[in-house]
Amino acid sequence: MGTKILVVDDDPNICDLLKLYFENEGYEIKTACDGAEGIITFKTYEPDLVLLDIMLPKKDGWQVCREIREVSSKPVIMITAKGEVFDKVLGLELGADDFVVKPFDMKELSARIKAVLRRSMAHDPQNDDEVVKFENIEISLRKYELKLNGKPVDIPPKELELLYFLASNFNRVFTRDQLLDKVWGFDYLGDSRTVDVHVKRLREKLEGVSDKWFLKTVWGVGYKFEHVQ
Repeated sequence: MGTKILVVDDDPNICDLLKLYFENEGYEIKTACDGAEGIITFKTYEPDLVLLDIMLPKKDGWQVCREIREVSSKPVIMITAKGEVFDKVLGLELGADDFVVKPFDMKELSARIKAVLRRSMAHDPQNDDEVVKFENIEISLRKYELKLNGKPVDIPPKELELLYFLASNFNRVFTRDQLLDKVWGFDYLGDSRTVDVHVKRLREKLEGVSDKWFLKTVWGVGYKFEHVQ
């Protein structure tokens, strides 16, 4: 069985185009024409990746992305005619993995899909059994689990991978580009705002957990997980 992609777009021409193109590339494709149908199809079809338009009837793409993230960490690439920075940042904050603006080039979209799928399926064998622990925090890469004060906390995979990488290299400063390379992969086609959005979301989860460590911004350079000895 091939990789399954769900396309959620209210334009039947775009749905037909994406279905034809990506079936020729070996993917299995299902389409949905509105947000409500998209959620139902996501739960029954269980795709490996979602191509999600923002301007949808019944439920818009923002709401669909929220509901997907409540039950799954499968990759979501948002597709929209809007290109404002606000839309990109909001999509990333809701848990989207990438963002493509219409009109898009099919080869570029294909490259983004492959890159996102590689990142979502990638596992570093040497880290599979490793757990990073500090006061009131435990990060397991093998289980993709974050515990704060001994209790599991819901966290998207990419946020966990970023936190794990920084905590594994505590007190070392990394630039945004280095973090994109180490966590998202050298073939990531997004920009450095992605790192800022993920750090912001992590800080919201970690606020008040401990005064022995924190995510620190090193102005003009990047970020580090600072551990107070």
